[in-house]
Amino acid sequence: MSSGMDWLQVESLDLEAQGVAHRADGKVVFIEGALPGETVQVQVSRRKNQWEQGVLSALARESSQRVRPGCPHFGLHAGACGGCKMQHLHPAAQVAVKQRVLEDNLWHLGKVKPERLLRPIHGPAWGYRWRARLSVRYVPKKGVVLVGFHERKSRYVADMLECPVLPAKVSAMLPALRELIGAMEQRDRLPQIELAAGDEVIALVLRHLEPLSAGDAARLRAFGAENGVQWWLQPKGPETVHRLDEGGPQLAYSLPEYGVTMPFKPTDFTQVNPQINRVLVDRAVRLLAPQPHERIVDWFCGLGNFTLPLARRAAAVHGIEGSETLVQRARENAAANGLAANTSFAARNLFEMSADELMTSGAADAWLVDPPREGAFALAKSLAELRGREGWTPPRRIVYVSCNPATLARDAGLIVHLAGFRCVAAGVVNMFPHTAHVESIAVFERSEAALSPRPEGEVAPELAAEPAPDAAA
Repeated sequence: MSSGMDWLQVESLDLEAQGVAHRADGKVVFIEGALPGETVQVQVSRRKNQWEQGVLSALARESSQRVRPGCPHFGLHAGACGGCKMQHLHPAAQVAVKQRVLEDNLWHLGKVKPERLLRPIHGPAWGYRWRARLSVRYVPKKGVVLVGFHERKSRYVADMLECPVLPAKVSAMLPALRELIGAMEQRDRLPQIELAAGDEVIALVLRHLEPLSAGDAARLRAFGAENGVQWWLQPKGPETVHRLDEGGPQLAYSLPEYGVTMPFKPTDFTQVNPQINRVLVDRAVRLLAPQPHERIVDWFCGLGNFTLPLARRAAAVHGIEGSETLVQRARENAAANGLAANTSFAARNLFEMSADELMTSGAADAWLVDPPREGAFALAKSLAELRGREGWTPPRRIVYVSCNPATLARDAGLIVHLAGFRCVAAGVVNMFPHTAHVESIAVFERSEAALSPRPEGEVAPELAAEPAPDAAA
């Protein structure tokens, strides 16, 4: 019987950035805080028949990739912030781990091996997070207000005085935000502050459970003027978000390589990391290689983050999105950027896409697919069902931008094995440094097989079923 104090050799990291080791009897051990190549002991907190889980308790041999965390609130100590999981690992090694996660998911879940690996996209490791949802808690016993992320594996809010992954100005503002909320009359009825930063504006959305008093509104205005913050209020659901005061600059981000400026509301989906988003958009456009005579479909188009840059290169781009509100915003953004003439948009439930619907709306020279975590299963399945159907020509190329390697792998299995495409390239995008979040991009090209009916029994039957989105987690 193995002792909890055995020395273990850490072999790899899992999707949650836990070290993975095996005991002498073959039992798997997941160790928070441990890195590949290290010799460690573990304090076990959970035991099952097949596996154990625990926290690093002793370190005999340290990885050469272990670094000093850049934030005092990161770690395994009581009250540590749970917002980051990899600050103890060198940023370049983080990217390598995520690349392996992508490759493993593609192979084990989709039986897909890319013909080449794209060079990883990565950028600044600090100050990158321009979007964040910060919890707010007034603690009467201590007479303090906490503003920040939750503690590691806890519902409590971490006692944070800085956050180096947020923009430097916002990180430095955390103590003042705590003081502001503490001075407000409704300090125990203000559960959340959402950050949404643009190129020129820092917007803070205050969730309030009761109408704000005149005094509290005045306190917000004074704080905003002193700290250069634009306050938005959220009395109920996301649809109720509105400016505290009108006027001033508009919340927006730019894609200067394409001459595009994207106004947005704080509750709209935009990428967390603006520097990486610019590089990602440019790579996606280059990989799709739209020609001046071509029609492109941008699935899950949102505000038009990819649609509008693609419209600078192609004859026409059709953006499809589930939300009617976002579709209207995308139309407005296209018009504001002088791209109304060669863009069109439609609202459609893309999680219930059928082959017949795809036949009428999806015909194009190329596709850009950028789904949420759930992936694009219905779209990939419909593409496979249309293979060889008379009157249907599949796109020559598909660029798929993913925020979940498990659903990308599932969809890639359908696109390659059932729809007859080749996965010509794939690579990671380190959109969220220090976290276990894996953003990636994959490129599929139509082969001759995609133009003819699929032979019976060509693919393993499990690829035709929909696995759980987080099967690899």
